[in-house]
Amino acid sequence: MWFELILAVVLVILYLAFCAWHSQGGGKLAQAEIDQYVTSIEKLPLPEKAVQAFITRLRSWAEADDGKPVYMLNLMRYYDMLRRSDVAVDFQGTPEESNAFYERKVTPLLVRRGGYPLIGGKAEGKNLVGFNNAVDDWSRVLMVRYPDRRAFLSLLADPAYGPLVPYKMMAVELVLVPVAGDVVIPDLRVAFGGLLLITFLTIAWFRAIRRSAKRPLTTAAV
Repeated sequence: MWFELILAVVLVILYLAFCAWHSQGGGKLAQAEIDQYVTSIEKLPLPEKAVQAFITRLRSWAEADDGKPVYMLNLMRYYDMLRRSDVAVDFQGTPEESNAFYERKVTPLLVRRGGYPLIGGKAEGKNLVGFNNAVDDWSRVLMVRYPDRRAFLSLLADPAYGPLVPYKMMAVELVLVPVAGDVVIPDLRVAFGGLLLITFLTIAWFRAIRRSAKRPLTTAAV
């Protein structure tokens, strides 16, 4: 009985810790925070022609913060070969390998902020509806969940993130679209809570069977 009680307490603590990680966020961004993040993000090794337009759009999006989780749709089209930029990195491989290296290194920075990929994979065909070549022939699609816009800005402003940017930029043509979470099924907190409940019930069931098997049989008096 004591084991089950302790196990239940441990699982509840795990669930609360998971919810705290999943729900990171400090409300809507303040203007001072946005200015601070943008100052750091402006130093990212991005193409000079595109950086100002990127910063303008990023600032406008940050100032419209609603404090809610945000989902980033990544549409990627691999280049035929790596495109070297002003920031040279010592990497020998294909564009796909360069992007995979970027994603592998960025993932710990993302998870630390309560973010995680919801779905990711290679495109399995051309656009089935439109026929505009400019919006077709995607190589990889990725949807990433952030607890709020602050988490996304914090990731871009992280000193460990900047050196990884060239691996993405020289590998893919990228479309990055913020998406509101109007419909999200399932909520990962519900799924995780269900998993912990199943774990508890399974362990308790096995322990009950073992106790029953060890119980000595009684014989009726003659």
